[in-house]
Amino acid sequence: MKKRVSVLGSTGSIGKSALEVIGAYPGRFEVVGLAAGANLELLEEQCRRFKPRTASLKDEVLAEKLRKRLSGIPIQINCAEEGLTSVATAPDLDLLVSAVVGAAGLRPTLAAIREGTDIALANKEIVVMAGEILVAEAAAAGVKILPVDSEHSAIFQCLQGVNPADVKRLILTASGGPLAKLSLTELQQVTKKQALSHPTWQMGKKISVDSATLMNKGLEVLEAHWFFGQPIDKIDVLIHPQSIIHSMVEMRDGSVMAQLGIPDMRLPILYALSYPERWDGVLPPLDLTRVGSLTFSQPDLERFPCLGYAYEAAKAGGTMPAVLNAANEVAVGAFLKDEIALTDIPYLARCAMEQHQPKPLLTVDDAYEADQWARSIAQELLVTPH
Repeated sequence: MKKRVSVLGSTGSIGKSALEVIGAYPGRFEVVGLAAGANLELLEEQCRRFKPRTASLKDEVLAEKLRKRLSGIPIQINCAEEGLTSVATAPDLDLLVSAVVGAAGLRPTLAAIREGTDIALANKEIVVMAGEILVAEAAAAGVKILPVDSEHSAIFQCLQGVNPADVKRLILTASGGPLAKLSLTELQQVTKKQALSHPTWQMGKKISVDSATLMNKGLEVLEAHWFFGQPIDKIDVLIHPQSIIHSMVEMRDGSVMAQLGIPDMRLPILYALSYPERWDGVLPPLDLTRVGSLTFSQPDLERFPCLGYAYEAAKAGGTMPAVLNAANEVAVGAFLKDEIALTDIPYLARCAMEQHQPKPLLTVDDAYEADQWARSIAQELLVTPH
């Protein structure tokens, strides 16, 4: 029986890789829904290849263009949040790949959970915003949340069959990004091209910048806290430039379990799509003789303070992680438009956190309210001299 899958963010980096994996296993999957932002041409191509029942774009203008281009093909085409939700809650869906960047994926992903659909989750921002709510709703619905991030997939794999009481700590690995060896002075002069030139991973622009500032690893710390139910002080980060060990779990007896693989997102995507089975791989095997050596170091929080801010947000709890995430999104967007320097990103995030009084996260509306408040503050900070 085919596994019926929808993909939110199908034209992004993770979405494209997910469809590449799906296409490598003919007969095992049926693509039920596809949702994109503004990439009309690529979504049209994907619709023609996979023939989903429903598709979505960010606005009605683009949706109408797609309807005309696909006239004669029986695909229901919607737009905006309603469109995302229709893709996420398509009838008879088995698995939703949630790969939309940012807060836009929260309500559609929750809607899928409430329908009893398992989630292959690649949208770390919504876990940072509302992880407490997502985890609780998934538990209530008996839904599995399968992590797609390579680090969380690694920990998830290491924890199979492990008693949670036997876990001493989680160790997330980080490549260090393209700017790991630059001084504070040099970081102030970093160009967009430099920040986007990741040494080991091919990723979208937003996550590439987050990797350059180590904010991505900070978000992953918050994500791991909710995914695996571990206290924040039992989650550590190590810089590992080779990106071969994707993360580790240390046990109470001193044993350390690690998951290794070549740095390619198709590997954790395949595990999430095939779980609980393992299928023949789509990638060449890892050759450790070619890798040669594996090295590790502690992250430098003076040069890359975003990681430390994530720990602070986690300890503050409530709505503070949502504020950190939203302020960072605004700051990264401004950097990608050449409006601010890379080092202004942690500055904006820090200022937003300092101005926020965290509240308990009781509903999705609480998360969105904090998100919108932080975006407004960050936008004000963009025009404030500092």
